[in-house]
Amino acid sequence: MAAICHGPWLLLESEVVRDRDVTSWPSVKTDLINAGARWQDAEVVVDGQLITSRMPDDIPAFAAAVAKALSACTCISR
Repeated sequence: MAAICHGPWLLLESEVVRDRDVTSWPSVKTDLINAGARWQDAEVVVDGQLITSRMPDDIPAFAAAVAKALSACTCISR
């Protein structure tokens, strides 16, 4: 699962972020922490199969992390 900018907001109600390392747009930080996440100010944060990123400027690093995760996935038929 991957989310960038304000995207991690969508994960709050499902409790996907509880006890996970994440990042997001700065204004989402407090909501993520209140939902039990460990927020980091980093271009990309990978916690297991959860990939999060802060902002559009971080898209190159975000795309690289998603591509790396997908290339390592054994669930995709090649």
